Amino acid sequence: MTERILDLSECPAKLRVRYSQLVIEREHTEAVSLPLAEVAVVLVSHPQASLTQAVLAGLAAAGGALVACDRASMPVGMMLPLNGHHVQAARFAAQARAPLPVRKRLWKQIVRAKVRAQGAVLAELVGTDRGLPALAARVGSGDPANVEARAARRYWAALFGDGFRRKRQRTDENLLLNYGYAVLRAIVGRAICAAGLHPSLGVHHHHRGNAFCLADDLMEPFRPIVDRAVVRSIRDGTIRAVAEEDGRPRYELTPSVKRALIAPLLGRVVLDGRQSTLFAAASAAAASLAAVFLGQADRLTLPDPAEPPIVPSLAPDE
Repeated sequence: MTERILDLSECPAKLRVRYSQLVIEREHTEAVSLPLAEVAVVLVSHPQASLTQAVLAGLAAAGGALVACDRASMPVGMMLPLNGHHVQAARFAAQARAPLPVRKRLWKQIVRAKVRAQGAVLAELVGTDRGLPALAARVGSGDPANVEARAARRYWAALFGDGFRRKRQRTDENLLLNYGYAVLRAIVGRAICAAGLHPSLGVHHHHRGNAFCLADDLMEPFRPIVDRAVVRSIRDGTIRAVAEEDGRPRYELTPSVKRALIAPLLGRVVLDGRQSTLFAAASAAAASLAAVFLGQADRLTLPDPAEPPIVPSLAPDE
């Protein structure tokens, strides 16, 4: 099945539903329609974009996610399906009572996969993995030595220089990372709901104001896909800085920039030795997590961090 990511930011648009089709109407342009079942994520940032209640209900019923963005095109809210699985109540219960040792073991696997993937990105883009694979091997249950943070210090400095700090409010490379991560979070959150799990009940992340703790946990091994796209797009000139502030480049989320950041999320990763879409890989990870909670498995199914994703080429108008 086709999985589509729609970004409504360039011009006013009206969205409605007709015969299980999402209809997108714009001024002076012929209406476009596509099956609701093919829509994975809709990002809405244009202030004059409007949606009917049928769009919200139809998108949720079809398993899609909707992300609301502010005027700067940065996501500020997300809607996910409420009913994701026919045995959802039983899975919620198993998830809620998962013992601490199980959650710590899961977090160990997640951090190891993330750090190994970061090492692969550095080896590809910088020419050295900066010792991250060795660090990954030292991650203990629950990551008590905070290897994740130690790896991050080496990783970000190698990718963007010693002056880079991972701070969400900045408009340097952080702006690009934030947008890509937000779309990735919606994809993973959608997969979590489809697996019958609750996105608020995290394995490691926990905050009473965060409704998507589990999505933040499970997306960690996938984040380097976005990181790779940011670096590659800057290097090949697809994404260019518009100015410089305090010694750091400043970027803007133009339509072409967002296309470059979304492209890798439409590509393929290697899962169990075979090429798979990112959507399928996220679904496999969520399903395996549910199996662990139910006592049917002891490990997560995650993409091979050593294999770079295959990124599709997008036409200028996609």
